[in-house]
Amino acid sequence: MRARGGLAPEGYDKYAFEPFAVTVDLAVLTVRAGELEVLLVERGQEPYAGRWALPGGFVLPKESAETAARRVLAVETGIPDLSRLHLEQLRTYSEPDRDPRMRVVSVAFAALLPDPPEPHGGGDAAQARWLPYGSVGPLAFDHERILADAHERVGAKLEYTCLATSFCPPEFTLGELQRVYETVWGAVLDRPNFRRKVLATPGFVEPVPGAARLTGGRGKPAALYRAGGATALQPPLLRPPSEGRPS
Repeated sequence: MRARGGLAPEGYDKYAFEPFAVTVDLAVLTVRAGELEVLLVERGQEPYAGRWALPGGFVLPKESAETAARRVLAVETGIPDLSRLHLEQLRTYSEPDRDPRMRVVSVAFAALLPDPPEPHGGGDAAQARWLPYGSVGPLAFDHERILADAHERVGAKLEYTCLATSFCPPEFTLGELQRVYETVWGAVLDRPNFRRKVLATPGFVEPVPGAARLTGGRGKPAALYRAGGATALQPPLLRPPSEGRPS
């Protein structure tokens, strides 16, 4: 018999399969002072009590994975304003033994947060902290793998999309935008060439009329830009060949 009104079909046994939990984990990245940083929490409970981990938690019965991700991030880090958070689903991690408590399937997200405040622990997180990506030690569960996958995803998307502006404040200089690429890619880019490519790409950035910012040194103030209306880069802005990409 076909189910009607959202009810299970007659004779269907929902207990015929072993239950498992669904969680969300968030690899939240930012660029501060020219360094790529990741938002981590110290676990306050077993398993892995005292170990650093990505913010995460269980999906409640009546919420979506994305709703759970935003809720968990706010609770565990205490960051009050997530309005500029860029959040996208990364992939699902479903290895049977990834959590010692029970079978747990995690929907992981890659997230970017520009100019973030200092976090503090909440919920079952003893503390929360921004830490340099390159100095992150062993993490709980399989979170090192999730973080590495998120870093690779973000680095690849910088080539073909306008995602880099999500790391920047609402108004930014081209030098600040270039530092995003250099920080995420771990590469030094030629300044004139970068500037030429950015300004030649329709819809990538748009100038803020009459706005400028002193950036140090004796030069004149640098012009300010904001994110344009484009989402894809045509042509793409590829990583240098030394970073493993063809020329």
